[in-house]
Amino acid sequence: MLMHSDSIINEYVSLAKSMKGDAKAEKDTVHIVVPKETLVNTASKLFNEYNCDFRTCVGVDERPLNGYFSVTYIFTDNKNGLYILVKTYTEPQNPVIPSIVKTVPGADWCEMETRDLLGIEFADRDQYRLVLPSGWPEEIHPLRKDIPYNYRPPIRSVSEKITPSTELGVIPIGPYHPALHEPEYFELYVEGERVVDVKYRGFHVHRGIEKLAETRMTYQQVNFLAERICGICGFEHSTCYALAVEKAAKIDVPERAQYIRSIVLEVERIHSHLLWLGVAFHVVGYDTGFMHMWRVREKIMYLAELLTGSRKTYGLNLVGGVRKDINEEKKQKTLETLKETEKDFKKLVEVAISVPQVKKRLTGTGILPREDAVKLSVEGPVARASGVNKDARRDQPYAAYKYASFKIPVYTEGDNLARALVRVDEVLESISIIEQLLDRIPRGPIKLEDFEIPEGKTGVQVVEAPRGGDIHFVITGHGKPYRWRVRAPTYSNIPALKIMLKDQPLADAPLTIASIDPCFSCTDRVLVVRENSKTEWLKLAPGVQI
Repeated sequence: MLMHSDSIINEYVSLAKSMKGDAKAEKDTVHIVVPKETLVNTASKLFNEYNCDFRTCVGVDERPLNGYFSVTYIFTDNKNGLYILVKTYTEPQNPVIPSIVKTVPGADWCEMETRDLLGIEFADRDQYRLVLPSGWPEEIHPLRKDIPYNYRPPIRSVSEKITPSTELGVIPIGPYHPALHEPEYFELYVEGERVVDVKYRGFHVHRGIEKLAETRMTYQQVNFLAERICGICGFEHSTCYALAVEKAAKIDVPERAQYIRSIVLEVERIHSHLLWLGVAFHVVGYDTGFMHMWRVREKIMYLAELLTGSRKTYGLNLVGGVRKDINEEKKQKTLETLKETEKDFKKLVEVAISVPQVKKRLTGTGILPREDAVKLSVEGPVARASGVNKDARRDQPYAAYKYASFKIPVYTEGDNLARALVRVDEVLESISIIEQLLDRIPRGPIKLEDFEIPEGKTGVQVVEAPRGGDIHFVITGHGKPYRWRVRAPTYSNIPALKIMLKDQPLADAPLTIASIDPCFSCTDRVLVVRENSKTEWLKLAPGVQI
């Protein structure tokens, strides 16, 4: 487990003081509060000098608490296992703070989401709508505390195109398309068969889960809402939420429960990577590999049902522990299934990756250089395939990962093949992690029965989902979260497609888009407009830059 030395903590405290701010440390988290005037310099030092990893930012309506709005920028010091939270306040009469996007490019989307949902303006940067549709009233900001969760404002019907005046060819993909499984919209600008530029518009199914949790649900109910953020890696979200609340409330969860969490997390990682590898083979036209990979995955889906009672949406997590135990019979059956899966998987990958057409389509396409991966703060296999050696299971250890030994696969080529190989290696590492944890799992209870969650406490957690780091940020309230912020890894990885697709053959675009394993459900977090007692879906206007 990483130890946080006093000297490292003191460096961050000194940085805060030099920026005319204050700092305090709580276990693995350093809270820094700075005035608006020094926010950009503070963020720049953390990102460019301290080499901290930028994760996301969070806007909060704190007017009922202290009369202000706030924005918190979340960084992680991966070398020392620390969370660095940089917070600044702004007056409600004129809520404006400086933008950090020129020094920390990965902050682009989260700043514009904060502008949409809370009405906080960011100075000295391009402004655009990210989450809300263009016809949404300018004065209505849904995450403000004085806006009821069920308020439905009048919506203007607005038609907007993002196609610039250009002589380039335009290839629209989405928002509904036979090749897509979720609604998303890409415009590829092409010159012959070469992709010159790309623009993206998402958030077609923004579900407002954060507002729902803050107004209608108890702490324990949010566990089950969090698991429905994603149909593939929902358990990562529910674990991340539970850990954030437990950290805020200083709850020590039974060790056996932490082991069970890590075991199920790795089961989910395996089935997610097997799903992606099958889809990748399908995209390049190798359907035999697709069908065999999903045949192997079916054993893992059986394993998930054995351990939790469900193939997906397990309903396992609670704040304070888990709801189901792993007995000796399940343990032995799990070990047998993993042994069979590992044998089948190795044989299949050896053949599939060697197929000349597959190897040729994957090699040298969709390249993301390391410097761009760092600049844009990309996550997961996308980062590790570009030489960025980060993984929250090792860097910010949680659950039972500190009790397991595993390698972090890192490649430097940054192409589609490297992203595939990272996932191949991770499947084998995950099998090893589960075997280790099952061998060492301690006896004892699986959940706490009695505990309290005090108000006004902050917890932030990164959980390494199959696609990369999930971030959940919680400020505790009375019986429910006062503020809950969710950021999925695809949210950070989509902007990198602008670089990955540039100057690539058009035929490779679907593969490169798929290579980040995008989950648009995770990213969007359904907007319904009621008019004359009828429910209509509102088409979100395009225009978001990536």
